[in-house]
Amino acid sequence: MYKHCLHYQQGKKVLQADWQGTSIILKSKNDAFFKFQTPVFLDESDAQPLPDAELLMMVAVEIKNTLGLDLPNITLLPLWPERKYSQDWKIELASMWSLYQQEEYLLFNLLQDFSRHVLRVVGTCGHFYGVEFLSAGHSWKQHFFPMEEVVGQCKTGEEKMNAILDIAISFLNMVHQFDNEFSHRLHLCDIKPENFAIRSDLTVVAIDMDMAFFEPKMQNILEQKCTSDKDCNFFDCFSTCDLKTFMCGAQRANSNLQVICDKIFRRWFTLSFMGSIYPFPLQDELHGAVQKCAESTNIEASFSDLYSLLQASQRELHRGNK
Repeated sequence: MYKHCLHYQQGKKVLQADWQGTSIILKSKNDAFFKFQTPVFLDESDAQPLPDAELLMMVAVEIKNTLGLDLPNITLLPLWPERKYSQDWKIELASMWSLYQQEEYLLFNLLQDFSRHVLRVVGTCGHFYGVEFLSAGHSWKQHFFPMEEVVGQCKTGEEKMNAILDIAISFLNMVHQFDNEFSHRLHLCDIKPENFAIRSDLTVVAIDMDMAFFEPKMQNILEQKCTSDKDCNFFDCFSTCDLKTFMCGAQRANSNLQVICDKIFRRWFTLSFMGSIYPFPLQDELHGAVQKCAESTNIEASFSDLYSLLQASQRELHRGNK
C-alpha cells in the first residue's frame, strides 16, 4: 500500500509503502517503464523463450554495460525454470531487463549476502525494486542520525558519545570492506548523511548507491579530457589532470575514507561538539586524527590511527563509568 513519495527529481522515484504490515521503500531509476530498453527479440510477434545459456549470456552483457564488471556466475537471474515458460514470460523478461539497467539494484543484489552495510532487497514489481526501510541521516541535524530511534532514549551524554563512537567505527568497517573485500574496490562518489542509515545495532548502511562504482567503471568515468584538476572532479571522486596529455588520470586521487572524515567525522569530532556531549581525555587526539584523515592520501595510516583512537576512546568512557 502506497504511503508517500520521498523523491521524484530527475526521473528517479523513491516511494514509501506498506507491504504485509512492514514499511518498505520502492525505488526505480526512471519513473516510467517505457524509458528502459528491452531486448530487441521481444518485439518480434513470434518470439520464443530463449535457452538458459543464451539468456545468461545476454544478462552478463547487460550487467557489464551497467556495472562495468565481468561476472563468471550470474546470481541475479530469477528462477526462470519455473517462470520463463509461463504465458507472461515476455512481461517477466522485460521487467527483469529494466532492473538490470539500474546500478543500485544490481549493487544491492550483488552485495547483500556479503555485506551488512547495504540495504536488503525484499522484492521487485515491474521496474521498481523494494528494499528494507531505514531512517536516513540529515545534514541539518546535530548528530546527523536520529540517535533516539536507533539506540533508544539516550539518557546521558556518555551514552550519546559512545553511540557516536560505535557508529564511527562502523563507518570505518564499511570503508575497509568496500576497499578490500570485493574483487574490485567500490568507490562512493556521493557521501552525505542522507545517503546512509543506522541499524538498531549501530551498523552503518549505505541506502543510496546511485553514485557507487566498482574500480573498472570508476576508471572509465574519471579518464576524461581536461585542462585543469577541476575538470577531473566527479562529485566526491577526484582525479588529477595531466597537462601533457590533457587527460584526467584513471586512478582516483582521494578515497572513501577521506571524504567520510571530511563530510561526517569533522562535524562529530570537533572539540566544541565533543565537549558539549561528554568530554573525555582523548578528544584532542581524536580531533587531530580526523583533521589529518580528511587531508591525507595515506589511507592505511589514517585508518589505523582513527580506528585505534576510537577504540581507545570507548575504553576511556567505559573506565569513567566504573
